[in-house]
Amino acid sequence: MTDATQSKVIAFQGEPGAYSHQACRSYRPDMEALPCRTFEDVIEAVRGGRAELAMLPVENSTYGRVADIHHLLPESGLHIIDEGFVRVRISLLAVPGTQLAEVREAMSHPVLLGQCRGFLRRHEIRGIVGADTAGSALEISRRGNKSLAALAAPLAGEIYGLEELAADIEDRQNNTTRFLIMSRQPDFSRRSNREGDGTMMTSFVFRVRNIPAALYKAMGGFATNGVNMTKLESYMVDGVFTATQFYADIEGHPEDANVARALEELDYFTSSLNVLGVYPADPLRARQLAQAG
Repeated sequence: MTDATQSKVIAFQGEPGAYSHQACRSYRPDMEALPCRTFEDVIEAVRGGRAELAMLPVENSTYGRVADIHHLLPESGLHIIDEGFVRVRISLLAVPGTQLAEVREAMSHPVLLGQCRGFLRRHEIRGIVGADTAGSALEISRRGNKSLAALAAPLAGEIYGLEELAADIEDRQNNTTRFLIMSRQPDFSRRSNREGDGTMMTSFVFRVRNIPAALYKAMGGFATNGVNMTKLESYMVDGVFTATQFYADIEGHPEDANVARALEELDYFTSSLNVLGVYPADPLRARQLAQAG
């Protein structure tokens, strides 16, 4: 693969047609999407030069954070350069010529099966577990059985030649997954997103020092300097209860005076601090804030 080809490739986890593939099409439509078996394979594709960027899901509005991803990010050696939000639209997909009344079973990942309980119950369709969403669509295409359908993204139907029998069948219409776009090199140069909004995001992980009220004191610098922290999550390191690492997202750029002061105060109370990336806030954040107001 030549350097020119590498610069046009973005890696994702899953089969073609997965929601991560949809995220690649939405946020990097000019790049070739490279499917990978695991999150580790996605990261290695970028580190090894097979791809320029990685598309990684980090959290879902219904199911919370994606398992294991926060453990992988600090050790990946990659840097967050963008974020993106993909609405989880679920379609019932079947082989061409199938009528909805003919479908008796629907295959998908357990998470998607749980998000379509109402639809499946109304149509007396039994859910069966598949490896993943796009993989289920591929399996349905191979079997050619009209009584068996797949629950997946419309993109999967397009790729595997399936017919969409029903669209947007998820129980919750605001179900959204957040993705991070990662690169080998950081980019601190930007100061606005594609719509001209100057809100920047900074993501980092840290461990507090072993002193009383260390986390409380570490967080105080963000409050006193007026820095909005949009996410703070903790997780164990190496399965040890006494070793806790925190992941945080804040609004602002490390070069902003108030953010610099807050990070300096945080550094005093931590044993390690690693900035994972600085990137423009996705426009969806501003729209949701306006709706909430």
